[in-house]
This record gives sequence, C-alpha cells and structure tokens, in this order.
Amino acid sequence: MLRAPAAESNKDVILEVLRRFATSGKKVFELASGTGQHMEHFARALPDVTFQPTEVNGRYLHSIVSYLDQSQFPNVRIPLFIDVAKPFNQWALPADFGPHMVDIVLNINMIHICSTAAVKGLFQSADLLLHETNGILMTYGPYAEDGHISPQSNIAFHTNLKAEDPEHGLKDIKYLERLANSSNLRLAEKITVPKNNFILIFSR
Repeated sequence: MLRAPAAESNKDVILEVLRRFATSGKKVFELASGTGQHMEHFARALPDVTFQPTEVNGRYLHSIVSYLDQSQFPNVRIPLFIDVAKPFNQWALPADFGPHMVDIVLNINMIHICSTAAVKGLFQSADLLLHETNGILMTYGPYAEDGHISPQSNIAFHTNLKAEDPEHGLKDIKYLERLANSSNLRLAEKITVPKNNFILIFSR
C-alpha cells in the first residue's frame, strides 16, 4: 500500500466538509483517488455512503485495492480505471453509477497536476454523472484567485509544476467557474482550509 503524507494531513479537513453532503444513501464517485488513503478514511467514517474510486495510474490502482483488501469495506466498489481526459462515452461504468445517477463527484489534488483536457473532462464528466437537478462536484487543492497566487510557497510550487509540464500549475478559480458554468454547474462555496488550499463546491 502506498502512503502519501499530504493525504494523511488533509483527510480530516476534507472529511469534515464531505460529511455535510454525503448523508445516508448517497453515492460518491471519486475521480483520481490516488493511493486510496482518502477512500479508506471516508468509507470508514461514512458507512452508509457508497463510494466508487477510480484511477488512471496503475500503481495507485494496486494501492487502492490493497487498502480495500485490508479493510473489506462493504460500501466501497472495486476501483475503476478511468482516464478523465478521455470522452465520457469511453468509460466502463457499473450499472448503478451511470449517467445522472451520482450525488457527489469528488476530486482531490488533481487539477494542478494534470492536462488541460483532464481539467475540462472533470467538469464535463461531473455534468454527465451527477443527477440532473441536484448533486455537487467537490474539489480540493491549491488555486490562483483573480490571477494571483499566494503565498510564496504556492508561487514556487506553481513555477516548478509549469517547468515540468506547461499544462500543469495552479488554475485560477475564475477559470474553473467558467468551465463549471459550461457544464451546468455553478460555484456555490469556496472554503479556505489549512496549508493554503481551498475546497470548492460546484452545484447544479
């Protein structure tokens, strides 16, 4: 099993917000589940919520399976290989996690380390996954605000990411709002959380 220090440090902060929306009977579809630490933590804390993890990274998929094998959660589905940059109609989805059958799409620490196609795909797929009249897309990570990045540590982080790949780097919240609006979503909440990050709640 893989273990990311960042996931350990932010899992309780994210869970606190997730609890508000992930009430009994809800279905959560996580895009880019990473190592599986978040999924394990959330599934244990919210036993009446059904979770569907996904990943595009093979090592992470194996790690997620290891966490699930260890914990045997009845409320977590087998992880899916999903490339969010690929068209939604190419995804292989379970029958009860199909179009407009999901309550919450969850995405943690992906937007700043993926391609432009993947960022756009996140919003487009959320539109297709979420119920047509309700549901939320909840994202967590560092973002720019009105063209500005702060503090200095985030500026350095952004610079390093752009040097590795020009499509990577902190995305401006206004840009994400435009993508959301084009996918029948709106920015409902911007929640400041520790370590210079935000949780963004996009709703119908």
